[in-house]
Amino acid sequence: QVQLVESGGGLVQPGGSLRLSCAASGRIFSINAMGWYRQAPGKQRELVAAITRGGSKNYADSVKDRFTISRDNAKNTVYLQMNSLKPEDTGVYYCNADIAVAALSKEYWGQGTQVTVSS
Repeated sequence: QVQLVESGGGLVQPGGSLRLSCAASGRIFSINAMGWYRQAPGKQRELVAAITRGGSKNYADSVKDRFTISRDNAKNTVYLQMNSLKPEDTGVYYCNADIAVAALSKEYWGQGTQVTVSS
């Protein structure tokens, strides 16, 4: 069974920083793309950032130049460094990964971690 476990959320003042981590565990053959999504109250879940196994990255326009996604393939872990946080970054952040178990790939989600940006 594959699990994604996030950590690093919390309460931070505007302009502050947080670093999210997401570790995949279980009977993993390989991990393809990994990413972070967020969902604000009353809004749809949206892509924040994604990274391929080879390191290619893409970001939502709203977080470019403030957030950085990275991954450690040896540790099956993806990170999201969030700087210059704004109140509109508030939401539940979910880790997402395309994981191959044996010959089949499947999309997995973490349980979510709350990020609140407020003074």
